[in-house]
Amino acid sequence: MAEDILDVADRLWRGEIAIEQAHPFAPRGGVAEVADGCAFVPSFANVSAIATDEGLVLVDTGSQLFASAAIGELRKWSADRVDTAVYSHGHIDHVFGVPLLEDEAAANRWAPPTVVAHEALPHRFDRYILTAGYNEVINQRQFRVANLRWPTEYRYPDRTYRDTLTVSVGGLDVELHHARGETDDHTWTWVPSRKVLCCGDFFIWATPNAGNPNKVQRYPREWAAALREMAALGAEVLCPGHGLLIVGADRVHQALVDAAGLLESLHDQTVALMNAGASLDDVIHGVQAPPDLVGRPYLQPIYDDPEFIVRNVWRLYGGWWDGDPAHLKPAPEHAVAAELAELAGGAGRLARRAIEVADAGDLRLASHLVELAGRAAPHDDAVLEARADVYRRRADTERSLMARNIFNWAADRLS
Repeated sequence: MAEDILDVADRLWRGEIAIEQAHPFAPRGGVAEVADGCAFVPSFANVSAIATDEGLVLVDTGSQLFASAAIGELRKWSADRVDTAVYSHGHIDHVFGVPLLEDEAAANRWAPPTVVAHEALPHRFDRYILTAGYNEVINQRQFRVANLRWPTEYRYPDRTYRDTLTVSVGGLDVELHHARGETDDHTWTWVPSRKVLCCGDFFIWATPNAGNPNKVQRYPREWAAALREMAALGAEVLCPGHGLLIVGADRVHQALVDAAGLLESLHDQTVALMNAGASLDDVIHGVQAPPDLVGRPYLQPIYDDPEFIVRNVWRLYGGWWDGDPAHLKPAPEHAVAAELAELAGGAGRLARRAIEVADAGDLRLASHLVELAGRAAPHDDAVLEARADVYRRRADTERSLMARNIFNWAADRLS
């Protein structure tokens, strides 16, 4: 299996296979020794392990659904106790293996692992408990998993840090570095003696997840700075939070610098337009992702979308208002829809026009028209059928998992 993991990673880098054939959010299984005393377990969210004389240091521990399988794969590589578990950040796909490790420790009469994370991570867990219902709804939509249940119990860290922390286990130094990126509690981990870098979700074999429309603020500029700091280390192995590893100092450097460049370009274009007085609409349609970067095998928009990153930059600096005066204190959307439908000759006419526009290839405009029709006549079967048709067409054209699933959700609405 180790050779298979390394071979697939190499072929992905070379562009010999499409990223969809080894999607970074598809659980894979297996375990590979990627450097002396260092293992990598590809899963829905990856687990990395470093061996020391006092036990293993893990970076991330797996998700609710796949932690048991990931730890089982790890145990094919080493039966040593886990001394320390580092949370790269508090997203739930990275933090649910510790209770399993504690059960294992109790069964073997070992000391339980110590959990280390950034000081902002406990606040994230607190927020997840507070907004469990909302997170359940948006993640059901984002991942198209109707029975997804959001957890309300978490294993909080035993030890936290603010900027940097060196953890010494069995004579091995493991450096933890904080930077804001996908989250405000993110940690990247550097093992200088092994030249192994565990970067969490700063790199995920896709366009950086810096724009998720369902989630809280992300930080593209600081994210890019962290990627450049990591690129300067001379790492020979990169173990990401999602997707397969990257082996070779030149490749690691290129991947990190390219990801930084993509974020910097989107950020800087957006800020330049904001400084010139542009509206959000102007910005969304004016900023373009560099095609050479989003064309890289490891930066393609298969999960997040560059357009969503632009919106997140606007939100970071510009607040929630989009610059349209009508949107500052708007009328109810159904009232606007009803008025426009009457002007157009009825909701059915709007829906038919939406299909005509969609047939002509303008799915963005068709979505506006069919959504107005649906709000004006929420119980008209013909209108709802037209709305579903337009949104399914939109979903079929999207590479971004987030956009595709939101459009499919829209198509499935009954009213």
